[in-house]
Amino acid sequence: MHAKTREKYLSMCKNACMGADWEDIKTVLCLIEGGSLAKAGEMLGVNYTTVARRITRIERTLGQQLFLKAKSGYKPTEAGLQVGQTARRMDEHNSELQRSLLAREDVLSGVLTITVPPLLVGPFLTDVFAAFKERYPNVELNIRATNHALDLNKPEADIAIRISNTPDETLVGQRLARQRSASFASVGLAKMLRETPTQPIPWVGLLNTKGAPKASLRNYPNAEIVYRFDDMSAILGAVQSGLGVARMPMFLGQSDGVVQLPILQPQPYWDIWVLTHADLRKAPKVRAFKDLLIPYFKRRAADFWGEDCV
Repeated sequence: MHAKTREKYLSMCKNACMGADWEDIKTVLCLIEGGSLAKAGEMLGVNYTTVARRITRIERTLGQQLFLKAKSGYKPTEAGLQVGQTARRMDEHNSELQRSLLAREDVLSGVLTITVPPLLVGPFLTDVFAAFKERYPNVELNIRATNHALDLNKPEADIAIRISNTPDETLVGQRLARQRSASFASVGLAKMLRETPTQPIPWVGLLNTKGAPKASLRNYPNAEIVYRFDDMSAILGAVQSGLGVARMPMFLGQSDGVVQLPILQPQPYWDIWVLTHADLRKAPKVRAFKDLLIPYFKRRAADFWGEDCV
């Protein structure tokens, strides 16, 4: 595109974006990143018809076509890319402003958003949530229970608790607990395997599981994968129902109806971390929550490390 024409587009986009609804501007960016109305809708938490309506509205405001529909999805025009760049800068400035305001708060009130793996909520984090709420009743806790790594730069959350050996290097954090995993089964299946040791070990694993854990095959070579699931909570349910033996983190082995087996001795597993954006490291609400969270996990360290099984 000619330099003068490009500058015209930039000026047009900036002026139009100043007068346009922020939701419409953000929708342009999500459609560029998602490539389809459906994916953009998922990113925004709306249906695809709402995305289409917003795109039509902002195109009318700009007087320009922002997208071309192709077989592979929606392709941004040059004008669409310029609006997207403006939207991204606005989003970054908005996120920076939110973090700055949160970091400067003197009174503990308002909203604190925390993203956590669903499996940690019930057995552990509810105790911390309750203690925090009792001590700081004016703070509204929003909990986003998901295994997806939400973006703390936007910010989609103020604090992230993640199970990982490679926490995001752009964030600041602290290890909450070291973990190990082992083999677990239902009480009934464990009894049957002890009584008939020559029976094949029925393993349950994730979708990418190729076979039984290698460390178990030396002493228990007669093994097979009988079920694969795409989620650890589903694996836990399968184990509790007696469908098979599974390698799970130690803390899940404390679930009702589950016992540890010596088929697989404890192995290293991903650690648990608490992370936040560097700008929020000293934010009062963030510090107050971490002051409760970190000591709690230290007291519960044995639940994550577990014991050897004989």
